[in-house]
Amino acid sequence: MAFIFKRLTIENVGLWKRLYQLTPNQYCLASKKMSSEVDKAIAAKNENQKETIFDKIISKQIPADIIFEDDKCLAFNDVNPQAPVHFLVIPKKRIPKLDDSTDADTNLLGHVLLTAKNLAQKKLPNGYRLVINNGSDGCQSVYHLHVHILGGRQMKWPPG
Repeated sequence: MAFIFKRLTIENVGLWKRLYQLTPNQYCLASKKMSSEVDKAIAAKNENQKETIFDKIISKQIPADIIFEDDKCLAFNDVNPQAPVHFLVIPKKRIPKLDDSTDADTNLLGHVLLTAKNLAQKKLPNGYRLVINNGSDGCQSVYHLHVHILGGRQMKWPPG
């Protein structure tokens, strides 16, 4: 048990710190070194994420395959897709997690969901799944609210 804890805190947290300096393709390769999304969520929980990878995508510091952008949100293809079609929609205003949203964010959250729906209907006419991970137990690995849109195949139930 101590070995596993040491491995998570030293290797994965150190790796996570380096991810901020990588391009999306390099990030994809580096993320395969972590054993699971759970490890990434644990590592992220222990990080003080002043600037996330999504902040860097919004500011164009790192490249992304952007499929939509307006003044309130940004959508881009996931660098490590979990389905034939997998993209993210993120608000440009940083809200670390859904639990941190307030009534003042109502219009923004609605806009993000409607953007996700509009893009998904164009790309995935047979249906799709929306996922929002919240906190470490929810497997959130980037503390900037984001909606995953997955489709292009029959989804399984239960999801996790």
